[in-house]
Amino acid sequence: MKIKLFLVVLFISLSTIATKAQEKKYKVHTVAFYNLENLFDTINGPNFDEEYLPQKGWTLKKYKQKLDNLGRVLPQIGTSDKQNESPVLIGVCEVENRGVLEDLVKNYQLIGKDYGIVHYDSPDKRGIDVALLYQKKFFKPTSSVNVPLLIYRDEAKTNKKEKIEVEEKTDDVAETTLIDTRVYTRDVLLVTGLLDGEEINIMVNHWPSRSGGEKKSSPFREAAGRLDRKIMDSVYKSNPNAKIISMGDLNDGSYNKSVKEGIGAKLKKEDVKEFGVYNPFEEMARKGNASLFYRDSGDIFDQIMVSESLIKTDYSSFRYWKAGIYNKSFLIETAGQYKGYPKRNSPSEPGFSDHFPVYIYLIKEVK
Repeated sequence: MKIKLFLVVLFISLSTIATKAQEKKYKVHTVAFYNLENLFDTINGPNFDEEYLPQKGWTLKKYKQKLDNLGRVLPQIGTSDKQNESPVLIGVCEVENRGVLEDLVKNYQLIGKDYGIVHYDSPDKRGIDVALLYQKKFFKPTSSVNVPLLIYRDEAKTNKKEKIEVEEKTDDVAETTLIDTRVYTRDVLLVTGLLDGEEINIMVNHWPSRSGGEKKSSPFREAAGRLDRKIMDSVYKSNPNAKIISMGDLNDGSYNKSVKEGIGAKLKKEDVKEFGVYNPFEEMARKGNASLFYRDSGDIFDQIMVSESLIKTDYSSFRYWKAGIYNKSFLIETAGQYKGYPKRNSPSEPGFSDHFPVYIYLIKEVK
């Protein structure tokens, strides 16, 4: 009887050891996006920044408080009991210039992470740009470019001549006036680099707003979706196996034409063909999740999409694992008219942002 009991215990012990030996280990990296909502300094620049100047109440003290607020959020995005590392890559938008980004990464809560910056000035009329922050010990940029989005007030002129000539007669004198019909908005940032030695392509977007109404402004975002697709195709021409991550505040939901047709993003992984795009935030939106609210209606305008090459099941290189919205309690209004909304920023009261950050995990098997 004792021998049988010993053999049973031995069998169970050996089975446990074998199971543990077969357990796979993975390296996990977080990739995030955050609309920083009006990260302006206190200096009067050439852009339309009048709302965020000392004479309007946007003081140096408030600017520093805004940096402290963002410095609290950024290193925590995507952290959990299974992932305690800060994001290796963070796409951001609504930043005034490179200077505010340098102030941000030097914040006492971020300086130890040693974030680098990829930034270009955009022609946006408000002077707000997109950028990529990256942890230097994990990611090494090899190239970057800002791709302009050419859209026009008369959508029929999109991708045609930027200026039109109008002839006016004043006191029998003919005058020719150049009318600029271009809508100046944010460029698309494309950064290629090595993540732990593996090439990754990152696109950071901030698509045109819904100013004037969703329907009227939709053609602008549809053009942005087509531009994203064109950029992806150009990357694939150089490398058919390229891994591409497209992120940003799209000012559209995952169900809108700009995303579904412009980019061609799919809800289900099994529907993604070669060179296709998977959007994990569409399923999240269907479940009622939100990254922002407007008139008590939530939606996910902040999205991160991945190429087909990132959803393969061979984890010998980095692959997409899962996605999330970082909406911890300290980011949420707890009372008043906007209870449940993100704690937004304003010249009178520096907050966080009117958007929640979003993120995805990339995983790679460790031998």
